[in-house]
Amino acid sequence: MTSSSTDFKLLAAQVEALTSERLHWVTTLANTSALLAQELNGINWVGFYLAGDFVDASLPADELVLGPFQGKVACTRIPWGKGVCGTAAQLNRTMRIDDVHSFAGHIACDIASASEIVVPLHAKGRVVGVLDIDSPLPARFDETDQADFELIAGIVENALLVAPAT
Repeated sequence: MTSSSTDFKLLAAQVEALTSERLHWVTTLANTSALLAQELNGINWVGFYLAGDFVDASLPADELVLGPFQGKVACTRIPWGKGVCGTAAQLNRTMRIDDVHSFAGHIACDIASASEIVVPLHAKGRVVGVLDIDSPLPARFDETDQADFELIAGIVENALLVAPAT
């Protein structure tokens, strides 16, 4: 299944509009996760995990901390290299997993999730977080979805680069 029923051109324009003001990153990510949850079919969780030191200088850089999201209660901290999110952050590449239950080290925050896509977010020359989208449907995400979510992540990255410091 793909997001073919989602008009990604329109969705990208909406994310651009939401992120065009120079707002705090929490505002940008909260509205983006709400918009994605509203517009995407066949998902049960969408949101962001951020590098600890991006959220607060006293937190470790090699740990992801839960950011704004839509869905059930989620894991609050994920070490770099653990689960799909931590692996995507550590490898600095998109992870598209058709069956999360077969992914070694998968962290099951919601047992209803069957597939997942995680896209790294960059700012200031490094990975500062990930966009994480889960689905209760196996093999929910395809190459087209991946390209579309990477486009959305790029728009978010541009907003993070100009976001006011915490």
